[in-house]
Amino acid sequence: MTKIHNIHNMPEKSVDIYGPMKTIYLGLAAGSEKLYVNIDYVDPGAKSTKYHAHSTQEEFFLILKGSGILRMNDEEHPVQQGDFVAKPAGKGIAHQFINNGTEVLEILDCGLQTPDDVATYPDEDMVYVRQLKKKFKNSDAIQDWSSEPNE
Repeated sequence: MTKIHNIHNMPEKSVDIYGPMKTIYLGLAAGSEKLYVNIDYVDPGAKSTKYHAHSTQEEFFLILKGSGILRMNDEEHPVQQGDFVAKPAGKGIAHQFINNGTEVLEILDCGLQTPDDVATYPDEDMVYVRQLKKKFKNSDAIQDWSSEPNE
């Protein structure tokens, strides 16, 4: 059975508000299984996420309203309404939006839902393993360990 939803009347479980950010989970509300589709609302002076990269999650962003900065690959790019960009998976491309404007920055955020994704946070030297729901300090990694049983 097809159910049509409206972004102005979303089920409570499909909306997150955390500090100066609000996300509406359109794909979740519509029953999407492999694709996520969100609208992120970033208040002036706020960041969309921590600066991070994905191992298997490809993403696409479209600026619906407002202006700001896209920080990607340690470069800052101005963005405004109508701009869009894709972020391929597995290339170590870190990204983050920063609202340096005076109005709410609205971003359509779409991508693949990949349960085996590993996110890295270069600013904080952290790694998040989604499947395990665990975070690790990258600099604590053991360098000389091997899975070879006969070494």
